This record gives sequence, C-alpha cells and structure tokens, in this order.
Amino acid sequence: MKVILLERVGRYGAIGEEVDVKNGFARNFLLPQGKALRATDANRTKFASQREAIEKRNEERREAAAGIASGLNGHSLVMIRQAAETGQLYGSVSSRDISEALVADGFSVVRSQVDLTTAIKEVGLHDISLNLHAEVKISVKVNVARTPDEAERQATGEDMTIVNYDEEEVEIVKSEEDSEVEETDSQDAEVEAAEEETESDKAE
Repeated sequence: MKVILLERVGRYGAIGEEVDVKNGFARNFLLPQGKALRATDANRTKFASQREAIEKRNEERREAAAGIASGLNGHSLVMIRQAAETGQLYGSVSSRDISEALVADGFSVVRSQVDLTTAIKEVGLHDISLNLHAEVKISVKVNVARTPDEAERQATGEDMTIVNYDEEEVEIVKSEEDSEVEETDSQDAEVEAAEEETESDKAE
C-alpha cells in the first residue's frame, strides 16, 4: 500500500514522503495511529493544505518527548517479583508493567512506546528501549528482583541467578552431622537403658 507519512517512520522516510509499505503494517499501525494517510489524490490535497500545521504539531511532540527523555536519563526501575532460586520468574514483566511503573514514577509513557518484543521472565538487570517519538529514543534499566535487598545487590553487579553451591554443601554437611549426633545420642540412650535394666535384674 502507498501512504503519505505524517511523521518520520524509521527507515521508511520523513514527513510528506510517499512510500510503499505492507498492507498489514499500514492498516494495523500507520493509519490507526495517525502516522500516515493513504496516498490518494484527496489526501495529497489535504496534506498539502495542512502541511505546516502537521509539521508544527510533530515538532511539539518531538520537543515533549525530548523533555521526557531528559528526565528519564539514567532512570532505573525496580520491579519486585516472585521467582525460583534459579532466577526464573513465576510469571513475567510486560511492556504494560513497565509503562505503568514509569507513570507511577511521574513519566508520561504509554505501553506502545515500550520496545519489548518478549516479556522479561527472569530476575536481573534489563536494558529496555523506549520509543518516545520517531526521532527520540532512550533506554531505561529495569531491575527485576525478588526483594528490595536483592535489587540493591543486583544494582552493584551481583548476579542473583547463580546458586551458591558452597553454601548448599555446608548446609548438607551440617544436616548430616546433626543427624549423626542425634543417632549417637539415641544409641547412647539405648545402651544406658539396657545397662539399667541389667542392673535391675541383678538386684532381683
């Protein structure tokens, strides 16, 4: 489908350019989001008459996006989620979760601006791109952890997905030693009981 772009769209072109795009891309994204018009004679005339206003509106949006981007520079989100010892989440963190967390932090970011092709499914630090405008892109760090303390440790570079087997071995050894002590105590108690019974028999 041939369309007239109302703003810069990636590698396709800038405002006013007529470009060929896939029908699905036009119908599902460009047209409903007001990023393009079908390249018809009527729309060409409409665009020509409104070009100045369209360009001004696009510049205002770009400046607003740049303002949001400057506030987000270096921003880090902490997302607390339940996860297994290996770091695998019991669930996931989606683009909606990230946009809602950013809004809660005071930033005007909608779900469609979060460039997350696959939901986050493990704890750790994740760099996520935000497409605030066709000409304004930025990334934020999403710190997914099981607890606030774990998030702080991850922020310093510690990998919380690594299981500390040394600690596990210590626990196993300690458990075995405790079992041996309990078994020895039990055996000693049985011996003492037998000795007392023997002494009792002799007395009789």
